[in-house]
Amino acid sequence: MHKIANILITWYLKNKRDLPWRKTTDPYRVWLSEIMLQQTRVAQGKPYYLKFIKAFSTVFELADASEEQVLKLWQGLGYYSRARNLHATAKFVAYELDGKFPTNYKDLKKLKGVGDYTASAIASICYKEPKAVVDGNVFRVLSRLYGIATPINTTEGEKLFNKLAQDLIDLKQPDIYNQAIMEFGAMHCTPKKPLCASCVFLDKCDALKTKKTTELPVKLKKIKVRNRYFNYIVPISNATSSILNKRSKKGIWANLYEFPLLESEHAINTSQVIELLKSEKLFSESFELSLYNEKPVVHKLSHQHLYVHFWIVTTQEQFDNAIPLSELEKYPVPVLIANFIKEFSF
Repeated sequence: MHKIANILITWYLKNKRDLPWRKTTDPYRVWLSEIMLQQTRVAQGKPYYLKFIKAFSTVFELADASEEQVLKLWQGLGYYSRARNLHATAKFVAYELDGKFPTNYKDLKKLKGVGDYTASAIASICYKEPKAVVDGNVFRVLSRLYGIATPINTTEGEKLFNKLAQDLIDLKQPDIYNQAIMEFGAMHCTPKKPLCASCVFLDKCDALKTKKTTELPVKLKKIKVRNRYFNYIVPISNATSSILNKRSKKGIWANLYEFPLLESEHAINTSQVIELLKSEKLFSESFELSLYNEKPVVHKLSHQHLYVHFWIVTTQEQFDNAIPLSELEKYPVPVLIANFIKEFSF
């Protein structure tokens, strides 16, 4: 067991990427990076991390920010519940814990948005607590190395891999070991085209010996993906203003802003949209309607695929909640709406 840890650590010290959060053991910065890297590639997460650190250099500054500021900076990173949990935890740490993060796995896990993996990462990196991390990279490395076909998304699989990971951890260098196995999975033992020919486990990897590298790890099929059809109504009043509505606190994109939305069971045409606009009574005065994008914008989320059309409505009507066109970019919106606003150039 110890030999595996030593091999990983040696590989890591020679091959690790130069990443900003690896230059500190400040729990605020490590926590911030770990939350951002949940379900996000390093290349995508790094610029967001740097933006957040620049805007909020301490947990107090993040706690004092408005939710809209946080969501706007997070815009485009996806899984927005992470941003809301991040903000809630910053407030708790700043106001209830005097800015001091918990110093052990058990208490870290009590923080909103912090699960097993994140608590283990912070506890080991910041406080050298020998608590093994288990994420997609770790599942992949261990399942291939030991030839384990137990599905990783089952209770049995989670228990098995958690125990194996904990048995392997270097008790004296848990911080380096945890980062080493994650980095090895991210850079070398990759999901597709792993670098087996130059692997440090060339003579030890069960999957390589049995030619099952592409089959491991095993994951049970996901739940059925739901298709949804979004028709965004983009009102333009007198070429000067529009409308953005704040989404509810439940469902996707909670608390983000969007144009008035008409959801349909399937793709609909101009006359059907006009009928919906009339039945919903969105406009009290006459208007002109045009379809902006013939081909839908397809936005894929974990359990649902969105097929999105933008419909431009020009009118002389004055809106009570009007937003000047020049102000639209200031609001936190889903990335597909941000892309539209940028592309449309109001």
